[in-house]
Amino acid sequence: MQENRRLADDAKRMGQEAQEGVQRGFEATSRSFAEANKGFQALAAEMMNYSKGAFDDAMRTWEQLIGVKSLEQAMQIQSEYAKRVYQNHMAELSKLSQMGIGIMSDASKPVEDASRRSR
Repeated sequence: MQENRRLADDAKRMGQEAQEGVQRGFEATSRSFAEANKGFQALAAEMMNYSKGAFDDAMRTWEQLIGVKSLEQAMQIQSEYAKRVYQNHMAELSKLSQMGIGIMSDASKPVEDASRRSR
């Protein structure tokens, strides 16, 4: 009889521990999704700013091209624009990739911490 009671208490304790573990995992996952969401919002804002800047640059270049007096001048404006677009695009890609790495790092921390604590 006492053995049955001990087994029942052990089973109850194990069930409570499992439930607490699931709860901690759920909380860690929720924090992880919240971090990812903040990161994706920052990423979207960065992409919006880049797009606006690229559009504004294209419009300024178009305005310059409208007023050209020679083919050489048009080619110079177009060449400068192409160089600027390439440099800006490569810089933005680098920035976005760093932001993406940061998002994944920040989003994984709550789950990693919960995993370490549960060991």
